[in-house]
Amino acid sequence: MQKDEVKLSLRKKTVSSFILCFVLIAFHKPFGVLSQFTSDGSKNRALAEFGFPKNVWPVGRLDADSEGLLLLSDEPAWNEKLLHPRHAHGREYWAQVEKIPSPEVLKKLEKRILIQGRKTLPCRAWILEPQPEVGCDEATDEPSSHNISARGDARPTIPPRNPPIRFRKSIPDCWIGLELIEGKNRQVRKMTAAIGHPTLRLIRVRIGNFWLNNLPASEWKILSAEECKLLIGNDAVSASQISGTAARHPSRFDAGGWRR
Repeated sequence: MQKDEVKLSLRKKTVSSFILCFVLIAFHKPFGVLSQFTSDGSKNRALAEFGFPKNVWPVGRLDADSEGLLLLSDEPAWNEKLLHPRHAHGREYWAQVEKIPSPEVLKKLEKRILIQGRKTLPCRAWILEPQPEVGCDEATDEPSSHNISARGDARPTIPPRNPPIRFRKSIPDCWIGLELIEGKNRQVRKMTAAIGHPTLRLIRVRIGNFWLNNLPASEWKILSAEECKLLIGNDAVSASQISGTAARHPSRFDAGGWRR
């Protein structure tokens, strides 16, 4: 075996062991929920209300008024592995913004802009085509009808927000996609505001190659080894090797890993 092949094999074994030893959870964080387990004294809800296993903590954060994919783990090293810009794990956000950005404005967004004295890293920005459709009221609609993914030609659907955003009849809006490898405080909102298109609603839909897909709002699931592989791009982990938490608490999970 060549020297480079040995290094690759050792790296795969190390990452594989890392995945199997720790728990990684995907949570569809709804609007009005903090990325922390304790209350901050506001009307926003804390993560303690959602029945997570003990000793897991958020990997990164989403603001209370943002929605979408939030990861939790009992291993702090996931923060560095997934969120540090040097690893270049893309994070995709869908932002509903005021007015229709021109191609020139989106190019400006991609090429680094100055926010509070600091230039952002280069990113990708585009108008979502087709535009997402907001689903029916969650009281009458099945959660599986929402499919937040840009793959294929099907029109993606997203759950309604509670409370809904404030529309202004005189000002059009549209959904844009942004892929970043950094995540400073309220960065996407500051970026869209800087180009004259304030964000009305913000959803994180993907980290690495792992999509939020049809995980219902307020629900969470233990990630399988295959899903962890999507996050960090490791081919050494077999689909049958999963985190031990589901095995330790079998009554709390269905066959797909979703919390009951």
